[in-house]
Amino acid sequence: MSTPTSAPSLPGPPNLAATVRTRRGGAIPGLKYRPVAPADPEKAAEVDRRLEAWARGLDLFPAAWKGDFSGFQFGRAVVLQHPGAADLERLTVAGQLLLAENLVDSCYCEEDEGRGGARRGLGGPLILAQSAIDPFHGTPALEAQWREGVQADGPLRSYHWAMKDYAAFATPSQTDRFVHDIARLHLGYLAEAAWMETRYVPRVWEYLVMRQFNNFRPCLSIVDAVDGYELPEAVYARPEIQRITALACNATTIVNDLYSFTKELASDPDHLNLPQVVAANERCGLKAAYLKAVRIHNEIMTAFEEESAVLAAASPLVERYAQSLSDWVAGNHEWHSTNTHRYHLPNYW
Repeated sequence: MSTPTSAPSLPGPPNLAATVRTRRGGAIPGLKYRPVAPADPEKAAEVDRRLEAWARGLDLFPAAWKGDFSGFQFGRAVVLQHPGAADLERLTVAGQLLLAENLVDSCYCEEDEGRGGARRGLGGPLILAQSAIDPFHGTPALEAQWREGVQADGPLRSYHWAMKDYAAFATPSQTDRFVHDIARLHLGYLAEAAWMETRYVPRVWEYLVMRQFNNFRPCLSIVDAVDGYELPEAVYARPEIQRITALACNATTIVNDLYSFTKELASDPDHLNLPQVVAANERCGLKAAYLKAVRIHNEIMTAFEEESAVLAAASPLVERYAQSLSDWVAGNHEWHSTNTHRYHLPNYW
């Protein structure tokens, strides 16, 4: 993609703390969201205990990363996101998938994490990561080498074993759905990496196209399986169902941009996020851009709610699926707004 002669540049300051005061916790003023009850602390703690034992058993990361694990609050996240989960085992597998996705992102994609990630050449590691859940088929000797390669790398092991546990209760259709949505995620990672490498600042619509792929969709792909039912493939594939799914994913991904805003700018001023892209394209300050990003989120969220209600009125099964999507979006917002270990809001109000 060619860069216009007068291409915008990202306005983020090199030292955000010196220019923007921040505040801890709480919901973003003016943001459209559905409040939810706090997570059951005992259930969240039990999921965390199981996840830590799983990660330790697979030797997924060194002891030095334990603080990152506890700070992310995986157990609380999945308890909030899946209030209708059929059982604790399914909640734990949702946590395994979430942990694996974050491990691949941190180790392969994020240069500022200091864990070997690199934007240049990212396609190679990601195609191998995809193979950890979408198995290679070849000669017996080559398949054996592939299996050995997958088990030799922590992020690949995490994908492989989390997927194996998910497939134990999900239907083949639900499992295949997840495989395809991870591929979408990897495509989004590659687009973002390419833009960062070439220092291309996308237009707002281009950025949001990228975020429709580089977003939480794999997490929302599993909502029916975790809740103990299946939205059949023939229904899931319908354009109107795909649209409400995409709207839910896009709304919650913008929420992540908004809550991650100060953290990302403090560690990497060139990191792409919606307020930065709005500011660059509209030649406005970060505060005005941030507030516009909130309005963009609210329009998408309203479309999700209104269109979901219309579809739900005609089908009890679609109603259940739309509720599962809504529960995930609402629970994920609660996790973002209360996770002060990871997020601080700009003091723009």
